Amino acid sequence: MRRIIRVLRRASRRFSFSPFTGRRWPDLPTEARRAEVGGPDEGQRSPLQSWRRPSPACRLSLSLSLKAFEARKAKQLAFRLLRRPLLTPVNGERHALHWLASFATVTLLVVSPTAIFADDTPATLAATRTDLTAEDRARVEAVTRPTADFSKPEAFELMQGGAGTSKKRVNADAFSQSSANISFEEEGTFKLGNALFRKNWVSAPSSTQASDGLGPLFNERACQNCHLKDGRGHPPEGDAGTTSMFLRLARAASTAEEKAAVADRKALNFPDPTYGTQLQELAVPGLAGEGRMQVTYEDVPVTLGDGTVVSLRRPSYAVTGLAYGPLDPATTLSPRVSPPMIGLGLVEQIAPADILSRADPDDRDGDGVSGKAAMVRDSTGALALGRFGWKAQVASIREQSADALAGDIGISSPEAPRHWGDCTAKETDCLGMETGVQPRLGDTEAPPPVMDLITFYAQNLAVPARRDVAKKEVLAGKQAFYDMGCIACHTPKYVTRRDAPNKAQSFQLIWPYSDFLLHDMGEGLADGQPVGDASGNEWRTAPLWGIGLTKRVNGHTFFLHDGRARDLTEAILWHGGEAQKARDRFAAAGKAERDALIKFLESL
Repeated sequence: MRRIIRVLRRASRRFSFSPFTGRRWPDLPTEARRAEVGGPDEGQRSPLQSWRRPSPACRLSLSLSLKAFEARKAKQLAFRLLRRPLLTPVNGERHALHWLASFATVTLLVVSPTAIFADDTPATLAATRTDLTAEDRARVEAVTRPTADFSKPEAFELMQGGAGTSKKRVNADAFSQSSANISFEEEGTFKLGNALFRKNWVSAPSSTQASDGLGPLFNERACQNCHLKDGRGHPPEGDAGTTSMFLRLARAASTAEEKAAVADRKALNFPDPTYGTQLQELAVPGLAGEGRMQVTYEDVPVTLGDGTVVSLRRPSYAVTGLAYGPLDPATTLSPRVSPPMIGLGLVEQIAPADILSRADPDDRDGDGVSGKAAMVRDSTGALALGRFGWKAQVASIREQSADALAGDIGISSPEAPRHWGDCTAKETDCLGMETGVQPRLGDTEAPPPVMDLITFYAQNLAVPARRDVAKKEVLAGKQAFYDMGCIACHTPKYVTRRDAPNKAQSFQLIWPYSDFLLHDMGEGLADGQPVGDASGNEWRTAPLWGIGLTKRVNGHTFFLHDGRARDLTEAILWHGGEAQKARDRFAAAGKAERDALIKFLESL
């Protein structure tokens, strides 16, 4: 074992791996290499230089190696590999890379993520990545390891969305740019999808037959009206209405049959028998909306370690003017603001193994942070990893889009063929209204070509480039973010799948700052509404990229699932449960450290 560690240390001091931009460096001309990562003019050395530059980021984890050696088979296999000529110290980077990749394969195969998975993780989800070669695995392991150097930005940190990062001028359209690395033809597809995303649907029958089918009950007429500028929604303020926030209606399973359906993931929860899955305040002519959300706030003062007092606001929710009778007594209300749309296609291409490997539902490491994967059934009925939605209840962008079209606008699609949207059997007038299905166009109001365009658009909204990454205060804030334990849930970076369907999302180094797992966030943020694997206290870790541009894009700074936090400080102070320790460290820090951490978040 000592011999292996000595060789490993010697190799790690001498060799490094190339960064990730979706293609191998030897396949690109020098100019393309520079252009794809931003080039040396932004504080990044040229890729040809970085290929040979020793870097701490390239070193394999000795702790991971030692864990592997704890297993007898790993020892035997490692010593067997040592006897092979390839593993003797040699000159040349290529041989060193092959050696390190082979060694990393041993450790990754032995320290299987299944050791910390929930027992019911489906066998169809690989415990290790199957899209990478041994050499790729070693490179991914090295480049995604959290940094310990806060004296300067990490390589390619500026490009937080990989090669597709938007470097266009920062303004109110910063979240509406297409991925920078899609083709010219794909740019046309993106624009068509954008047109559909902004399209106002109308009630049926209509002379514009390709646009009718709205409702009959609905929350908004267009996707863009909820996802304002492709960004973050907000809670209702005064008489402004609830344009980008709605109430999810649901109750927990109560019968043995219902509990079995949830356990088998054939149901997430159960809708209100009268009002369905969400409250819809709007309706087509001749029909009454279901009711109106009412929000009240209570001030909650919080005193920080240095004596600073921050006033939080605790919301309470009710529904007034119910048009079709009372809600079921078991129905819970869960407010949801529309989340930002950027980077969704990249999130979709994070390998399931990379998310599952961070799950620790029983907190076996004793750090107080568990993290639970949300397993759901996709549109085919197969088990899949949930990664979209506030409670990670949806597996793919296409399904998320279909659910939103049906639930928010009342438009049916092949994935959600609900022609009357969220109307229930008790809303007979709603079910008596005409639909917008046109047989000559398809069996649903949004046939496959429409869904293809909307899905492509949502998959290719670019993540904006970071700002001020090299500023001293931002770097200090980044260190505080790490030291306070925020990265226990807000995982900084990933490398997407090599076999992604679209090359624009393939093998990209991305920085979403999320583990995409469910965490208990405490009673303060609990909505009491279980959704599939998520309890009433659990929420998916929200990605942080783009969070610093919320004010520029959406004109507000309301955060969290219901927009209760009026700035980032309030958002942090609302963290509880598994995040309580990190929250308390922030509250106990001095003003300078707190301000630096906020500056770091604002640079994302």
